[in-house]
Amino acid sequence: MRTPWATPWAAPWTWLALRKWLALAAGAWFAATALAQSDIPPNIAAAVADASRPALDKFRDERRKPAQTLAFAGIKAGMKIAELIPGNGYYTRMLAKAVGPSGKIYTFPGGEPRTPLSAALARDPGYNNIQLVTGSLASLPVPEPVDLVWTSQNYHDLRAQAAAINKAVFAALKPGGIYLILDHAAKPGARAESIPLHRIDEDLVEQEVLAAGFVLESEGDVLRNPKDDRSRQVMERELNRQTDQFILRFRKPGP
Repeated sequence: MRTPWATPWAAPWTWLALRKWLALAAGAWFAATALAQSDIPPNIAAAVADASRPALDKFRDERRKPAQTLAFAGIKAGMKIAELIPGNGYYTRMLAKAVGPSGKIYTFPGGEPRTPLSAALARDPGYNNIQLVTGSLASLPVPEPVDLVWTSQNYHDLRAQAAAINKAVFAALKPGGIYLILDHAAKPGARAESIPLHRIDEDLVEQEVLAAGFVLESEGDVLRNPKDDRSRQVMERELNRQTDQFILRFRKPGP
């Protein structure tokens, strides 16, 4: 989305960098506050501490830092959330508990191989605010406008459909709604070579999402790992998924 003072001869990367700087400056206070351990909202703390979560999910918490991540996203009770490609439901369970009985989670696997896991979770009486949504990823057929669309560690797999999916996300959100993207970082400028690594350049994500009409609100650094040089496949045993990960919070313009 071009800034009002942009000129035709300006280098695209210049305006992208400027937009990013302005957005990060505006969101700095929120990020610093929300990610402090002492400021984790009670609904999120309870969702992470939920005794019904699988043991393997709890084991992964130290690495994935779900409390800080959900706080950065601004998850509140009563929210309606669509989760794209939820995998084994690691975040689905916590999102469902965090929004509570007055909220709703639309789990949307989009035909991924782990779709049966999403279907089973939607049938679980312990999570009766989860509803399975089926259909094309490029359509995101949620039955009502949502407050937030969440996708973690899979945007890099959406390359062929990224533009259509971002457009569908924009349409599914309420005005002012949030689009939260978390993924494994690739080296700056990496494109085709990052695909087998299951990574993506965060600047490419920004460009694509801004092109769909969103505004970059803030960037989370809780999952950053400077020891990861971004050159390795994320599932290598030695790396153990200790990757450098970015979290981008976009907002659909509106009240």
